[in-house]
Amino acid sequence: MHQQKIQDTSVSLTELGFGASVIGNLYRVTPVDDATAAVDAAWDAGIRYFDTAPHYGLGLSERRLGAALRGRPRDEYVISSKVGRLLVPNEEPHGVDTEGFVVRDDLRRQWDFSRDGVLRSIEDTLERTGLDRLDIVYLHDPDDHWQQAAEEAMPTLAELRDQGVIGAIGAGMNQSAMLARFLRETAADVVMLAGRYTLLDQSGLDDVLPAAQEHGKSVVAVGVFNSGLLSLDRPAKGMKYDYQDAPPELVARALAIAQVCATHGTTLPAAAMAFPHMHPSIINVTLGMRTAEQVGRNVELHDQHIPDGLWDDLRAQGLIRSDVPAERGRGRE
Repeated sequence: MHQQKIQDTSVSLTELGFGASVIGNLYRVTPVDDATAAVDAAWDAGIRYFDTAPHYGLGLSERRLGAALRGRPRDEYVISSKVGRLLVPNEEPHGVDTEGFVVRDDLRRQWDFSRDGVLRSIEDTLERTGLDRLDIVYLHDPDDHWQQAAEEAMPTLAELRDQGVIGAIGAGMNQSAMLARFLRETAADVVMLAGRYTLLDQSGLDDVLPAAQEHGKSVVAVGVFNSGLLSLDRPAKGMKYDYQDAPPELVARALAIAQVCATHGTTLPAAAMAFPHMHPSIINVTLGMRTAEQVGRNVELHDQHIPDGLWDDLRAQGLIRSDVPAERGRGRE
């Protein structure tokens, strides 16, 4: 699978990445054998970028991903995790986590973007994964913590990067405006952009993507299905958009895009995966993958040929913005 470097670093990512949030029991229980089989299938398909976080299943995702990767040649894959949410003992457990993961809530999340919090979080992640190092560390959802994240957490990560402890640093968020600030105002190398550069939402063109181009930084795209609405060939009422029921007008727009895709001999989810790669700053699309079957489907979608005429027709019909780059980015060859 084709790889690209995060600009001005030694870290290279495969075009398709494995998002490990779902193997942390996101929304429902995932048997450990299914989680391991998913990682194995990703490896066999050539995927070499794996992303996790303490937040995902209160550490379950990190433990499972580390166990599944253990024994693989360490220099042959890239793993990223995140800081900003420390896991601490929960003094008032209710039995099950309340933030979307089907796990016991013996631990709770505690926001902390301080220097000590960052160092402790990385140490805890290495212990949970059983790995010797992290290749990329992102600040995780620092929306309400800009000052501490920019003035304490990012400089701490920059020190670790400059010492060779980490290969690349950045931030991951569901918004694009603050990610643009991280690229313009801090030492970030890469940002993880969730849901803001998709077939249904190109707002990243207003801030973070121009910032990446201007400053020679890279972008990892996640949430490319916008919580599910773009994941099927024929979107329908009741599907999710940004974690909520999709508004009727967005369902209608997704259906219109799907119909244009069909006229070009492709499908809505295949186009949704290919779309971010059209931008020259986006070097990777990472998807949550719960089972080996999901891995196989995602790889198949990734490998589909998408005719250039599709994007022209979507622009002409006003279904995507007119300023979407007209030529393929570096990520699709």
